[in-house]
Amino acid sequence: MKNKQQGISRRNVLKAAALLMTAWGVSARGEDGRPAVTNPRATSGDDRYEPKWDEKLTVTVGPELGDMNGTTDKVIQAAVNYVSQLGGGTIQILPGTYRLRNAIHLASNIRLIGSGENSVLIKEPYFGVKLAEDSDWYDQEVTVTDGGGFKVGDGIALMGKSTYSSVPIVIKRTIVAKSGNRFKLNKALRENVWLAGEPMANSLFPLLTGEEVENIAIENITLDGNRDNNPNFNGNYGGNIFFQDCRRIDIRGITTRNYNGDGISWQICHDVTVENCHSLNNADLGLHPGSGSQRPLIRDNRLEKNGLGLFWCWGVKYGLAERNIITDSKTYGVSIGHCDTDNIIRDNQILRSGQIGVLFRDEQKSFAAHRNQV
Repeated sequence: MKNKQQGISRRNVLKAAALLMTAWGVSARGEDGRPAVTNPRATSGDDRYEPKWDEKLTVTVGPELGDMNGTTDKVIQAAVNYVSQLGGGTIQILPGTYRLRNAIHLASNIRLIGSGENSVLIKEPYFGVKLAEDSDWYDQEVTVTDGGGFKVGDGIALMGKSTYSSVPIVIKRTIVAKSGNRFKLNKALRENVWLAGEPMANSLFPLLTGEEVENIAIENITLDGNRDNNPNFNGNYGGNIFFQDCRRIDIRGITTRNYNGDGISWQICHDVTVENCHSLNNADLGLHPGSGSQRPLIRDNRLEKNGLGLFWCWGVKYGLAERNIITDSKTYGVSIGHCDTDNIIRDNQILRSGQIGVLFRDEQKSFAAHRNQV
């Protein structure tokens, strides 16, 4: 009797598992029996279906023409904030040169489009000073030795070493108020910034950035990092474009050049598309699909004269890089390594790399780049 009950139990378990797998397969295909949505209405909380509107919110920004006028980061940020608080839309950057003292912080459901080579966002020259007083992790202010080079609204990177472990500290903030050499920041430090770690306040930031945002498009714009007038800013924190913990980012038809760091970097970001872009003369990585990023699509780009062309960071999986032209990289054309698995790298032209065309980084077996097709 015991064996019979065990046999029935096994059969029931297997049958239930088969039914679950079948149901999951149907659901995954979207064929779960619910009627197709053919005539949607705009309904509160429904971000999956809505009507196809003839017009959507668009705000134009230009030096003189457009809905908002100016040539600094503030006017572009104002447009982003306006469109974002109305649920999303398009910001069109009209021809002109826009000089940035802070990053443009993008929000969800934003489309930022320019006028190609005629819309240029360029980083202002670097300024950096030492801190003059200790600040604790809960503080929302710092005091520097000479605050004359900074303005309210500037983006800064507080950089030093942890006094516990000598690990580098990088804290990106915005100055929102000042009295002489004393700055209030937009957020608390959340790290101890003590003089023993030799901290500095640096005017370093990405030009376009976003954290924990989704559904963003950046198209047809030129970004210039002003490399000759700025020191290096690591691609784990910056780049002409830098995203952290984001989803569904489309970057198309842009030029990203002259950043003393990475051209485009995205960290723990999923379903990022980079197509028909030109990344050139960036000191470090032309394109940097960063740690943990899933399903990147990198197609039809030109990566030219960068420190390294295409760098797959840690744990980048299920990505496709195809039909890219990668030339004159100072070190490697393509680098892939730690836990980068199940990617396809095909039909690319990799020419005149300074050291190696395609590098599989040396890793322990469990950390190696397995099941990639090149």
